[in-house]
Amino acid sequence: MNLPNISKNRNTLSDHAYHVIRGAIVTLQLEPGQLVFESELGSTLGVSRTPIREAFRRLMTEELIEILPQRGARIAYMSKKKIEEARFVRLSLEVSAFKEAARKWNANDAAFEKAYQQIKGILEEHRKIIDEQNFDRFLELDESFHSAVLELTGNSTLISIINQMRGHLNRMRYLELLETKHMNQLVSEHEAIFEAITVNDEEKTERLLREHITSLEYCTPDLVKKYSHYFQSVE
Repeated sequence: MNLPNISKNRNTLSDHAYHVIRGAIVTLQLEPGQLVFESELGSTLGVSRTPIREAFRRLMTEELIEILPQRGARIAYMSKKKIEEARFVRLSLEVSAFKEAARKWNANDAAFEKAYQQIKGILEEHRKIIDEQNFDRFLELDESFHSAVLELTGNSTLISIINQMRGHLNRMRYLELLETKHMNQLVSEHEAIFEAITVNDEEKTERLLREHITSLEYCTPDLVKKYSHYFQSVE
C-alpha cells in the first residue's frame, strides 16, 4: 500500500486522513476484507492516531469500514445490493441536479463563466491522461466533473448524500475501468452532457446522464464473478 504522507499545511489532518484512506479504499489499494489499524495508518500517513480515528468514524457512516471488537477495523466487503442501491440513488438525485444545472445555466453570469472554465479544464485533463492509463487519477477527475456540476445547484444536502453513496459505486466503477479500459467513452459522454447543460437542454441532459450512469451495468455480473473475493458471500 502506497499512501502519501499528509501535509500539515492543508485543511485539517482528519480531513486529509479521511480523503487519503477513502481514496485508497475506492481504488482498492485497501482491499475489501483487509484489516487496518489506526497505529499503522497513522505511521504511514505521518499523523497521530486521533486524525485516523476521526477518519474511521466518517468512513463508518459511509459503511466503507467496519469496526471489529478487539481486532481493529476491516475494509467493508463490496456488496452487489449496496452497489445497486447506490446506483439507484445516484441516478435519481443526479438527474434532478444536472437538469437544474441546465435550467440555471447562464453564460453571461460570472459564476457560470468560472464554472465553465473549471469544468473545461477537468475535461481537458481527462483527455490528456487517457494514454497514461492512470486509472486512479482518471477516477478522481470523473468525480471532479460530477461534483463541479452538482456545485451549480448550491444544494449542499444533496451533494453530501451523493458523495456518501459514491464510495460503494466507485469501487465497482474502478474495477470496470481496469477491465474495460473504456476511458475514451466516458470522457466523450462527459463532454456531451456538459454541452447539453451549457445550451440549457434539460431533456438531453437527462437522457445522456441516464445512459452514462447505467451503460455499464452489463459488466456487473462478470465482475462480481471474477472478483468474488471482494464481495460478501451472502447477500
